[in-house]
Parts: sequence; C-alpha cells; structure tokens
Amino acid sequence: MKVYAGMDPTIPLRDVATYARRVEAMGYDGLQVAETVHDGLALALLALEHTERIVVRTSVILAFVRSPMLTAYTAWDLAAMSNGRFELGLGTQIKQNIEGRYSVQWSEPVARMRDYVDSLRAIFATFATGAPLRFDGDHYQFTRMQPYFNPGPIAPPPPPVWLGGVNPRICRLAGEKADGFITHPTNSNPRYLAEIALPNLKAGAKAAARDATAIELVVGSPYITGATAAAVAVEREHQRQMLAFLYSTPAYRRTLELFGWAELGERLQRMTREGRWDELSTLVTDEILDALVPQGTYDELPAIIDRWFGHIATGVLIAPPRDPSDDAAVAALVRAVRGI
Repeated sequence: MKVYAGMDPTIPLRDVATYARRVEAMGYDGLQVAETVHDGLALALLALEHTERIVVRTSVILAFVRSPMLTAYTAWDLAAMSNGRFELGLGTQIKQNIEGRYSVQWSEPVARMRDYVDSLRAIFATFATGAPLRFDGDHYQFTRMQPYFNPGPIAPPPPPVWLGGVNPRICRLAGEKADGFITHPTNSNPRYLAEIALPNLKAGAKAAARDATAIELVVGSPYITGATAAAVAVEREHQRQMLAFLYSTPAYRRTLELFGWAELGERLQRMTREGRWDELSTLVTDEILDALVPQGTYDELPAIIDRWFGHIATGVLIAPPRDPSDDAAVAALVRAVRGI
C-alpha cells in the first residue's frame, strides 16, 4: 500500500521546501497538497523543485475557477520539470464557494467535470503530437493552438488526472475517466467506501470498458494517533473539533446519513448560522468519533489501517507528526503500512 503525506494548506510558502524534503526523508511515497489560502499548483511547484523521489499530487485544486487550457499548461510544465512526478488532482468545490468566493458561474458539476477532464486530455494530446486541437463539449470548446503556443512533447507521459469528491456521481465519473480517486476526510469510512465509492467506481469503469482495478483509490481518512496514549487523547479532541466543522457543510454529510446521523449535520449547520462555532464539537460524541476515525498509537496504527482499508485502498494519507521529534516513529509507521 502506498502512503502519502498531507501538508497544512496554510503553510507559509517559504517553508514548503523544508517540509517537502522532510516528507521525502521519512520514506513517504508522495505528498498531497490542498488548495485553501495558496494556489495548489504553486505549492506543488515548490515541493517538486526541492525533492527528487516523491510524487506530488494536488488534492485537490478547484477545476472550475481555471480554464482547462491554463491548467493543462501548468500541469504539463510540472510533469516535465519533475520527470513525471506530478499528478493532477481536481475537485468541483460547492456552488457557494465557486460563485461567492471566486465570482465564477456555477453549472452542473459532474457534467462540467467530465468536459473538463476530456478537454484536458485533448489539450495534452495536442501538446504531445502537434495535432490540431478540436474539442467541442457542452461546457468547454477549444479550436485553436498555433505552433508558437504549443509547448511540445515532454519526456514523461502526460500527468495522471485524479478526481476527488464525495457523491456517487463523481465516484462514477472517476471510474469512467480518472487515473485515481481521492476520498474526502469526511467520507473515508470503510462503510462509505464499500457502499458508495467502490460500487460507483466499478460501475463507471464498466460503462467505459475500463479495468476497475487499474484505478487507484487513496483514502483521505484522518487518524487519531500519537506516540503515547496521552498524545492520542489530545489528538482525539483535535479531530472532534475538525469533524464538527467539516460535517456542518451539507455536501459532506453522506457518511452521517449512512450511519443514521443526518440530524447531526443539520444541527451543526444551524449552529454555524447562529455563530456558535466554538460549540460545534460538543455534538460529536465518542460513539461518532469511534465509528468514523481510526485511532491508536503509532505502533498500533498499521494493524488498524490494514483492518479498515487494506482490502479496499491502494493508498492512504498519513499526516507527518506536528512534533518533528516523532518523525522516526512515524517513518517506522510509514514503512509498516507500505508493507500492507
């Protein structure tokens, strides 16, 4: 099983190089970079420039706020400069963010993402071969690529395209079109994977006459872990707060619905509207936390990950420790999980 590190999306840009080198030294297969307060592609560039071995994947950048052409140019450059270590992860985000934060028109997200991925691949093909660019989709149309603006072929293959998301239709689209699928922290429970993600990935692959086993699945589950039981207890409260915040967003409630806890999401959302942010975590009970988040010390976690995800996933996300003095222990954890 492959093991990927995450990175605090608010990290100062000047610290990215040091962090990426630290991840590589700990033996991770790759680094996934998110997009919140920085451009995810800028983070990926910095991480790739200062590492030699690990894969760097955006997890995820927002597709609809960028033209597919602009994304294709940057992804092509990152693949070339890293000798194929860059992987492009795309997500839709939600209507309120796309329109209210980016002032970009929202439209049906799954159909638009289908067009986005198809147009990217058409652009990549033109870059690689010099063939005329002709893409006529419902959401994107590309008809022009003069030689002066074509970067030309690169040594590695075109960058793999991954999708991230939570609903059945985006899972199905990933099965049809993507090289891999990244689950969201709120929807990484084995029950969600078994009942929603995997069946729809397989259905999409079947519809496209693809081999479903060739589609990688990286589970973005959070973990409640630490070197000691006391450290685990501290992390438990941190994760309680994080899940309470995440599940206040309606788009992320599918796992709550599976477990019969849909009302929890509604109550959390109501509290955010009332400005009661500091009280959110009081609604996430121990029962909910135990059901949704794997937990144990660094020594215990490999067996727990194997039990939860070993039969489902090709990769998992494990965060490096906040305290670098724990790096050796987490490096041993990474080695153990890579052996699953």
